[in-house]
Amino acid sequence: MLSLYAFAVTAVGGLVVLALLLLPVGAGFPLLAPSARALRSLSDRARRRAADWSGIRISPPEPLAVDCVTSRRARAAAVLGNEGFWRDLAWAWLEPATGGLLVALPLALVEYGAFGALVQPLVWRRLGDGNWYAFVLVDSAPAMVVALVLGLAFIAAGAYGAPAVLRLHARWGRRLLSAPATTELRRRVTRLTETRAEALDIQTAELRRIERDLHDGAQARLVALGMALDRAARLVDTDPAAARDLLSEGRETSDRALRDLRELVRGIHPPVLADRGLGDAVRSLALDAFLDVDVEDRLAGRLPAPVESAAYFAVNELLANAAKHSGAQGVSVLLEHVGGALLRITVADDGRGGADESAGGTGLRGVRRRLSTFDGILVLRSPRGGPTTVTLEIPCALSSPKTSSC
Repeated sequence: MLSLYAFAVTAVGGLVVLALLLLPVGAGFPLLAPSARALRSLSDRARRRAADWSGIRISPPEPLAVDCVTSRRARAAAVLGNEGFWRDLAWAWLEPATGGLLVALPLALVEYGAFGALVQPLVWRRLGDGNWYAFVLVDSAPAMVVALVLGLAFIAAGAYGAPAVLRLHARWGRRLLSAPATTELRRRVTRLTETRAEALDIQTAELRRIERDLHDGAQARLVALGMALDRAARLVDTDPAAARDLLSEGRETSDRALRDLRELVRGIHPPVLADRGLGDAVRSLALDAFLDVDVEDRLAGRLPAPVESAAYFAVNELLANAAKHSGAQGVSVLLEHVGGALLRITVADDGRGGADESAGGTGLRGVRRRLSTFDGILVLRSPRGGPTTVTLEIPCALSSPKTSSC
């Protein structure tokens, strides 16, 4: 498919060059904008295929601003001023000579192997004395068997090497099709501005929640405790029995206030997370979960405290979503640190799927917003009928090696 796709890229690239050559005489103005849009459509499709087939994400350039103007000259100026257009054009001319030939190699091996394995055994006697297959002269039955085995080897090599060739083709395409550095810098600044604003909003909401919980919980109980102690002090001489009852109620009130404070602390930063790290903290969530949760911890050390906290509450939200909405029986959680610079958490359940981030009440948007503070991403795969897999990735380094506890 990619080899045939290279012919379409060549045709559209040639049309763009023709429009550029005709600009001095004025005939290229009505042709440049449509041909540039067609080229951008092909390059966008190549970016999507690289992500779908090879898992290599290629950031797109800025869109062509040709629909915002009406005159042909202004549209041509918008196209010529777009950095991504020139990168698309360079890709269109290099893709057939490099990528097209590269991805055709596995197909050629499979076709040539099919000739040796399926055709040679049937027609080798009719092809005469000059019948060579690769480096084998097929002029006898043993030579035909060698050609058959060699053909099967070519088929296996083509099939086995096809994924690697696709990844190599995607990496080559990323060099040409990625957004220019200036575009990436602008996007980075915009993203940092947005995540900073979201972080401030989250922090403000968290402070308000803590203040509300303290006011409605521990603070109210402590006020009640003070009033009970004051009444007990007044009755200690005149009615000792009533004073003892008030002191007993005060002790119960202090216990409830202490429980409220403990729950509040767990909501801010769970003690098990601070003491044992993310792996054991997620295991504690698994023990309290409604579903059967299997946790695999491949982390070789501790992570920065803010990252551990964000990851912990994100996993907590995902486990709650699985229990409420998925109808699953079991959930698996995988914690790993990839490449020395990326925390990856995979949460998969065996439920009915169909999770939608845009639907209300799922909490996925809140998880994504929490991760965005650390430049983290959330990838959701939830086809109808299941299973649902959520992958969280947060760029970070290990802050300390993991220590064993006795």
